[in-house]
Amino acid sequence: MSTVITSIDHGSPAEKAGIAAGEKLISVNGKPIVDVLDYKFYCYDPKLELELETSDGGKRMLHIAKREGQELGLNFETYLMDKARRCSNNCIFCFIDQNPKGMRESIYFKDDDSRLSFLLGNYITMTNLSEREIQRIIDLRISPVNVSIHTTDPELRCKMLGNRFAGRGFELMQKFAEAGIRMNAQIVVCPGWNDGIALLNSMHDLATLHPMVEGCSIVPFGMTDHREGLTEIEPFDAVSARNTVELVDDFGTKCKNYYGDRIFYCSDEFYIKAGMPLPDEEYYEGYNHLENGVGMLRLLKEEFVAALKFEEPEGSPLPAAIVTGQAAAPYLQELVDLANEKWHNISAEVYAIENDFFGHSITVAGLVTGGDIVRQLNGKKLPKRMLIPENMLRSGEDVFLDDMHVSDVEAQLNVEITVVPCDGGALLDEIIKTNQ
Repeated sequence: MSTVITSIDHGSPAEKAGIAAGEKLISVNGKPIVDVLDYKFYCYDPKLELELETSDGGKRMLHIAKREGQELGLNFETYLMDKARRCSNNCIFCFIDQNPKGMRESIYFKDDDSRLSFLLGNYITMTNLSEREIQRIIDLRISPVNVSIHTTDPELRCKMLGNRFAGRGFELMQKFAEAGIRMNAQIVVCPGWNDGIALLNSMHDLATLHPMVEGCSIVPFGMTDHREGLTEIEPFDAVSARNTVELVDDFGTKCKNYYGDRIFYCSDEFYIKAGMPLPDEEYYEGYNHLENGVGMLRLLKEEFVAALKFEEPEGSPLPAAIVTGQAAAPYLQELVDLANEKWHNISAEVYAIENDFFGHSITVAGLVTGGDIVRQLNGKKLPKRMLIPENMLRSGEDVFLDDMHVSDVEAQLNVEITVVPCDGGALLDEIIKTNQ
């Protein structure tokens, strides 16, 4: 734990109150500050009494008045004011265990931190929650908590997560629901393990916690080519994917009729694997599970089509190469074709990259690497502009998963890369961009 203040935001309430870097934040309104959750929760109020420890070990009290919800303006050594909590599981489907060797160290770090669930939307298994953490979530009414539940069967969950403490998962969700804590759930489905009747039972259990369980994403197990020594799991094929989609959609329709909410949604990847069309926009009920790949392609198309009605290029669009994964390529080609139907002068070509780095069964754009792009497009007659989705890169940076930088790919392919937000309107803007 480190509540030592490293800097103060200019013009903030903390700066105006005379707080200095090097002081340690002990408590706010009499509540001890342990980490970022305590800090953000107790500093929300408009009137604060801070207990500080000065750099020479002395103590002082300070009163601050500010707007309710206004940031106090203190910065600490780490965002969490603590170390991120490591995952204590050995999940049979863990993607991190399937990474190739030789990647940067941070790629192999497994977090399972309830604070990151609330603050950043990360999903947690709850297997490493202490009784203090459980009670703090309830006392501070931290919502929503994003839970990787995978199965509500205690014995099966222990086996799948490789953790003897994993069996309390659904019990903890019941406890949070009774306390009024909202939750989102996620189930990674592994054929032969938690699919079929086991999946149906899990959905039945989770539905009983609605509306505290607001929704649940159903996503397929992702298998790379690097599973040496790991549990054998059969990958999804078109038939097993279709069976899962039909099971989930049938139960979701029953929930819609009974609760007024579908609750359970399959990710886009399931429909692609099954060779089934994506559901209409109404199915996604507000697109609340995009982080799990639920409705991303449908939303992209809806945004693109909406923008298409109002946009008008001023001149001839510049040629562009649109680079994506195997799964999204047909959908992006459909969008390019829609633009061409309207203007007839679009010069954009979609390039689907096979994932040699992780294995060809990995088809999503977010796991395409710079090296695969270079190797597969090298020697092709490419336009000067190349468009890639922002989820190919490490968040907030210009680095692919294989540590190649955007500038490396640009130099080797002699192109200029534009990183496009995952937004249909933004994609259309780039497709019809001109010199004017």
